[in-house]
Amino acid sequence: MDSLSMPILRDINLTIKKNEFISIVGPSGSGKSTLMHLIGLLDTPTSGRIFLDNENISQLSEERMAKLRNQKIGFVFQTFNLIPRTSALANVELPLIYAGVPDEQRKERALKMLQAMGLGERVNHFPNQLSGGEQQRVAIARALINNPSLILADEPTGNLDSKTGAQIMEILKKLKKDGNTVVLVTHDLEVAKIADRIIKIYDGKII
Repeated sequence: MDSLSMPILRDINLTIKKNEFISIVGPSGSGKSTLMHLIGLLDTPTSGRIFLDNENISQLSEERMAKLRNQKIGFVFQTFNLIPRTSALANVELPLIYAGVPDEQRKERALKMLQAMGLGERVNHFPNQLSGGEQQRVAIARALINNPSLILADEPTGNLDSKTGAQIMEILKKLKKDGNTVVLVTHDLEVAKIADRIIKIYDGKII
């Protein structure tokens, strides 16, 4: 069988409740990141259905998926994914540009979000002028700027030391407390324990 036709996920049946914090854990290649990409509208399933806020998002147009990603989903990645030659403020503004928010309002909202992350003195710094923890807080501010209902965090502490990683996890806990739904993908069971519920994946199946 051609490798491209091999199933990555099989018989997945999962419900994530509003305002729930779940961790998805499993070894490398188990399918946990693929599952998060499907939930986050970064991939399209070849079979089955996915619902977000009661809307079937399984086979949407690229335009509709991009709009939903911008409106309802905030992404936090291990590698931060900040634009290198752009200030922290401009990085956080980016989703607001896609949403058509006017310039002055964009800057005001981005500034408030960075201040809430404890980065009020770093708004004009570029990513290479920030520590790993500061870059991840900028990434979280960007993920939150459009008030999404769902936060997807893929190994958000993977490139951080243990102390800084613990600070990032406290931010994620507060997001849940503030009413957000948080899905955390990690290989670290100690990190996963912070969640309300742990979903274990092995060879593409929930075990």
